[in-house]
Amino acid sequence: MTTEIEISSGPVLLARQIAARFEAIPQVEAVALAGSQTSPFADQRSDIDLYVYASEPVALSSRAEVARDARQAEIGNSFWEPGDEWIDGETGISVDVMFRATPWIEDQLDRVLRRHQASVGYSTCFWYNVRNSQPLFDRTVWFERIQERARQQYPAELKRAIVEKNHPVLRTNMSSYVHQIELALQRRDTVSVNHRVTALLASYFDIVFAVNEQPHPGEKRVLPFARALCPKLPTDMEARVEALLSALPDGDIVGRANTMLDGLDDLLKSAGFFPGPRQKSF
Repeated sequence: MTTEIEISSGPVLLARQIAARFEAIPQVEAVALAGSQTSPFADQRSDIDLYVYASEPVALSSRAEVARDARQAEIGNSFWEPGDEWIDGETGISVDVMFRATPWIEDQLDRVLRRHQASVGYSTCFWYNVRNSQPLFDRTVWFERIQERARQQYPAELKRAIVEKNHPVLRTNMSSYVHQIELALQRRDTVSVNHRVTALLASYFDIVFAVNEQPHPGEKRVLPFARALCPKLPTDMEARVEALLSALPDGDIVGRANTMLDGLDDLLKSAGFFPGPRQKSF
């Protein structure tokens, strides 16, 4: 899914101004806008997500200069992807900049599109990100080339790999998420319960998007994205997901998780995957 963005809108104008500053840094190959601003779900709280692709690391001093007019800035964050965050001094819009090495993102695309390697949750998020980005600057049309690669059809081998990687850990394996939730409930370990429910949902939605041959859009607004992108959905998906979440921290979490996963198994069977028999937790 791609969405045309309004060039005249405040956030996009600001994004273009920031991209022009990065253009002056020689090792920057491309700057792309992604996240909420390129989706149908942007709102007043949506920040600007910019991805800066560079052949070599960009110096912190150069990054600080780009954010020179900020009201408040954090330069050199390294908690997730290397990045900077600031609040624009004129508009008050929040800006989130992620820095990526060009060989690294090429390998992330190869991982799923050529090698068909799945992850436990979020297998295809980088693919979605590149595919649905809006390029703002592209020095040598490098980004145009990798974005063209990202527009290819969903590989059948990747779809199967994601199901095979994520389905057993839901409730089939001895160390499945449902089993871990049961043990955490017995221990009254509510932090662990929340942690395992989050992981269960990550693998659940990884499978949903894969069955529909859609790259995974990420952790935010996952239900609206599933509605918009996926014609094939688990039985009563939204109601069952909401029922599971409303059971936290001490309701019928296991029962509602199993009901939600029953719907996922129905989807997999209808799609020809035929997962193994439903098993009780250990």
